[in-house]
Amino acid sequence: MSVETAAQRGVEYLTLFAFSSENWSRPEEEVSSLMSLFVEALRREVDELHRNNVRLKFVGALNELDTKLRDKISRSEQKTAGNTGLRLTVAIAYGGRWDIIEASKALARGAVEGSVQIDDIDDARFAAELQMSATPDPDLLIRTGGEQRISNFLLWNLAYAELWFTDVLWPEFAETAFDDALRYYAGKQRRFGHTGDQVEAV
Repeated sequence: MSVETAAQRGVEYLTLFAFSSENWSRPEEEVSSLMSLFVEALRREVDELHRNNVRLKFVGALNELDTKLRDKISRSEQKTAGNTGLRLTVAIAYGGRWDIIEASKALARGAVEGSVQIDDIDDARFAAELQMSATPDPDLLIRTGGEQRISNFLLWNLAYAELWFTDVLWPEFAETAFDDALRYYAGKQRRFGHTGDQVEAV
């Protein structure tokens, strides 16, 4: 499935989990190979994404990446910054627990400095410190490869997401599988704690 396919289906925000915080513990050769693939993918894909009006953003502990990859990421974000189409976020060197801890540290620093009042910290104030603060919470999580877990991805943001699991591996995840996921989502009633009757009455 291509990013363009998502845009054609009316998807406004798409987030891909490319490399987790835990993936650093994989064999050094594998990590090095993955980083080289990221650099090559950026070199190969960014111009096409730009032509399709896609705005690209990266989240995660980007300071842990090598200089060459950070430079490619920065250039990619700058090149597509003015685009108004689909917002594509790539999570790299990212972990949901890390994200929550970093947000907590930011609020704690603010409290110590006096710029944050403890009683003012609520869901919205906390979410504003997270990596995905500029993006709406996901409506649908698609997990490929037969695993049925979220693997430390967007732990805060996925609180009310619908979860769809498939045995199809990511390289073979085609338009038909994506459409299956969208149909699954379309059949769900989004209640957010309300009863079905309350939702239907709105």
